[in-house]
Amino acid sequence: MTKRNKIIYWVATLWLALGMTATGIVQLLRVKGEVEFILDLGYPDYFLSLLGLSKILAVVALLIPKFPLLKEWAYAGLFFMMSGALFSHIAHHSSLKEIAPVLLLLVLIATSWYFRPADRRPISVNFSK
Repeated sequence: MTKRNKIIYWVATLWLALGMTATGIVQLLRVKGEVEFILDLGYPDYFLSLLGLSKILAVVALLIPKFPLLKEWAYAGLFFMMSGALFSHIAHHSSLKEIAPVLLLLVLIATSWYFRPADRRPISVNFSK
């Protein structure tokens, strides 16, 4: 892996971890604005606990060494979660200002996944050739 790719991976991964941790904490703490927004989207408020905990656990999985298969599941879970958020925002006719953070997190997920080092990939998945 080139030094450039390592830098891209770590910058994307750390920004992803920061974004997911911050939003996960907000959801776990059930901040008033977040509760109102999730209810406005049509989801029950307990959904915040599921989202928040899932984000925190996924960040832990991405940052700890080893466990490449667990990392794949974490990337997949985050991608599906953010894809669902994107479609929820679109269905709700949210403004671009509200959709932009979701798009940014999707880009960070894809970038981190694509540039991950070989030791963070399952053996059967190797796109670096």
